[in-house]
Amino acid sequence: MSTKRELLVDTALDLFYRFGVNSIGINEILKSSGVAKRTLYSNFGSKEALLLAALEQRHRNFIDWLGTKLKSVHDDRALIETLFEALASWFANHEPQLGDFRGCFFINTAAEFSDAQCEIAKYCHSHKLAVKTLIEQKMSQPNTLLLESICLLKEGAIVSAYMGGDIEQL
Repeated sequence: MSTKRELLVDTALDLFYRFGVNSIGINEILKSSGVAKRTLYSNFGSKEALLLAALEQRHRNFIDWLGTKLKSVHDDRALIETLFEALASWFANHEPQLGDFRGCFFINTAAEFSDAQCEIAKYCHSHKLAVKTLIEQKMSQPNTLLLESICLLKEGAIVSAYMGGDIEQL
């Protein structure tokens, strides 16, 4: 990835995650990144294309982070404990790879798009499926009910922490 393209994606991801997609315009991204408008449009045809690149980057960061956290898990109890300890660490802003906690970028972004069939919403959904698959791969044996329960609790913990819940109780 070119340096300027990478800078645009990094800047967009940071601004979108902190302030929301619809609150940030292209001009703000250009001003914060110091990149010319021509460079932006030669790399991305639209704000949506830039957002998709930011979602892809956040997806890779999150999956890499979670994969590392769950790497040595070998049973379901350890999986659950390790997953929620990692989430609590993220909520407390102790995970530099993910940055300051502002909720789930994918939930936040999907909530800004009313069309569940648009490319952005579909990408957010595919991220959630990838996280679910990663968790499933760490389970000691297939158990759909346990998998669905873990994922539902994970999503609830993320939303509760973002909405001002007491992260010590999660």
